[in-house]
Amino acid sequence: MARRIVVLLAVLAGFAVPAAAGAQPADAPARAATLRVGTAQQIDSLNPFLGYSLASTDLFRLIYPTLTTYDPRDFAPEPELAESWSTSPDKLTWTFKIRPGVRWTDGLPVTARDAAYTYDRMMRDPTAATANGNFVENFQSVSAPDDGTLVIRTKTPQTTMLAIDAPIVPAHVWSKIPDLTSYPNDRMPVVGSGPFQLTEYEPERYAALRANPDFWRGPAKIGELRFVQFKNTDAAVQALRKGEIDVAQQLTPTQFEALAGQRDIQQVKGQGRRFSEMLINPGAIKSEGQPIGSGHPALTDVRVRRAVDKAIDKPKLIDRVLNGYGQVGGGYLPPIFDDYHWKPPRPRGFDPAAANRELDAAGYLRGPDGIRRTPQGEPLNFEFMLHASTSADAQVGEFVKQWLADIGIAVQLDPVSDNQVNDRTTGGDFDLAMSGWSANPDPDYVLRLQTCGSRPSPDGGGTPDSFLCDPVYDDRYARQLGEFDPAKRIDLVKQAQRRFYDQASASVLYYQNSLEAYRSDRFSGFTTQPANGGVITGQQGYWGYYGAQPTPRAEHASDPPDYGRIGLVLLGIVVVGGVVILLVARHRRATMDERE
Repeated sequence: MARRIVVLLAVLAGFAVPAAAGAQPADAPARAATLRVGTAQQIDSLNPFLGYSLASTDLFRLIYPTLTTYDPRDFAPEPELAESWSTSPDKLTWTFKIRPGVRWTDGLPVTARDAAYTYDRMMRDPTAATANGNFVENFQSVSAPDDGTLVIRTKTPQTTMLAIDAPIVPAHVWSKIPDLTSYPNDRMPVVGSGPFQLTEYEPERYAALRANPDFWRGPAKIGELRFVQFKNTDAAVQALRKGEIDVAQQLTPTQFEALAGQRDIQQVKGQGRRFSEMLINPGAIKSEGQPIGSGHPALTDVRVRRAVDKAIDKPKLIDRVLNGYGQVGGGYLPPIFDDYHWKPPRPRGFDPAAANRELDAAGYLRGPDGIRRTPQGEPLNFEFMLHASTSADAQVGEFVKQWLADIGIAVQLDPVSDNQVNDRTTGGDFDLAMSGWSANPDPDYVLRLQTCGSRPSPDGGGTPDSFLCDPVYDDRYARQLGEFDPAKRIDLVKQAQRRFYDQASASVLYYQNSLEAYRSDRFSGFTTQPANGGVITGQQGYWGYYGAQPTPRAEHASDPPDYGRIGLVLLGIVVVGGVVILLVARHRRATMDERE
């Protein structure tokens, strides 16, 4: 009987646990390292025609090609899918030579026809123009005379032709999708041609990518890249300390300082390309002139908007919220792009007494409760929408609430999810709202967000920032787009920022330093952008992740738990254990029967 039990156990164990051992043959290669990046920002869409949050655009740069990219050393344009280009004497025709030998991850070649399809669809389909329509707004036509040649003709000269940052998609995949409005692009693996391929996605949990072995620059040194979403950066920092993630981004100053001197953790501080602003709804209107949203009517008065801005103590925000890790806001472009950065010659400094006088003079008088009212009697009671996932927003909100109370304006704080902030600001459903953008080396993209043309259209297009629609601003924007003389263009860009500041449809609060940290015991060799004082994450390109080098510790680290395999092992143990109990019981019963 004992021998039969042993044989049966061996058979059952062999049946129940073949995958549990997980053992590789002696000559099998070691599994490549996985770089895990913690993030608190939500991915608003996996659809490259629709997604525009930083979390989404970071993914797109890893998955899809662009015509050109930006040098990690100094942001200079450099070849990417297009290996060379030329332009006609009148600057209206641009010819790009597409790099041969590049392939989509399903094996088909990447050609000029893919680029032509992408841009043409953005020109024809308003939904396709949602995230990046400004790049093609001035295009007259796009064609691919052959697989290696892309020809773009513009309506007027366009100086941003080497800064077309729109992801190029495979035509053979996307041409089969008639309606992009709600297409999630979540069929895995996603077809791309970048250094990584998206293979798994769980909304609000993680996105997993594997290195593309056929990437034209050569495969990345890491095998996998995983973005792990946390509810806030506090949770991400704790995961970094425990070694559950390898990179933490968008740290608060307090978190950053707390990591100083921590074993196996390297801090990274650089100038960010992001600006943080408080939107002040000037009266949201669609492109055809239809008012939308819920903005307070008092904010349509530029005098009220300027008074609100004058009540904000920006240096105090730098000191108390950022612990000094930032610069006071003014112009629309951060200091990292020093050519285009503009400082107000006469800034609206913190002056609540002047703000009170100006509101009195404009007819917004205080009521018995101390709250000001419009001439029609409506209280100046503003809702301030904040990102619930960002601790800095909560701090800013409390300061703003206090400062505006001092000038007779009541504020209710409304923390919501990142995606709600995106949806509500695009729909004009706010009074005040915390927002911000990561600017590109070429200023055109963010400048266009303030134009009349960026407003929502009846067919669903448009990506506005503050709903500014001002003919003077639009004129400066249009002129800089067609100016090829660098000095003249810089002047026009600064004129546009001056007009934006004057209209006060947003208050640029500060330019925060980019604060990051990574596990130096597991990874090294990150390429920062720019080379001096640059950062790893949120780059204008894929360099940071592509350049990561695993240490021996990372290369030999155990894989994350495979819960399916663990379940199978436990099932095998339970089955075997149950059989053992059953057979032993039966054997004991048989023995007892014999004794009786």
